[in-house]
Amino acid sequence: MIDTRTAPYAALILRVTLGILFLAHAGLKVFVFTPAGTAQFFGSLGLPPALAYLTILVEVVGGVALIVGFYARIAALVLIPVLLGAIFTVHGPAGFFFTNPKGGWEYLALWIVGLLAQALLGDGALALKATPAKASGVLTARSA
Repeated sequence: MIDTRTAPYAALILRVTLGILFLAHAGLKVFVFTPAGTAQFFGSLGLPPALAYLTILVEVVGGVALIVGFYARIAALVLIPVLLGAIFTVHGPAGFFFTNPKGGWEYLALWIVGLLAQALLGDGALALKATPAKASGVLTARSA
């Protein structure tokens, strides 16, 4: 049974946490690896180096959208391919456990599940701009 009194706050906590994680992930690329270094790494994986800049942009915009609750359900879904890309290009070959050399994919899988839960839960409390029901694919119940 869902507690409708507290569920919006659970969605808020999840949304803000996911958003902060994406800002931290983008920050790692910007402040530690540098955008140019990240682009070089993407190139070493056989990806277009320009994709690094797009990835950083998506992580920042998506992270902020989640934190403030701006179409958060859509933002959550848009961010999933970024994590899938990380699994397929870097972390998947390293095995499941994130403690493996080069980090496995367990953390990213959990992160994807959190994003899916966010998309299903809704925008949550204190959302700046709620995702329209049509855009999120949510069907509304018809009254009898």
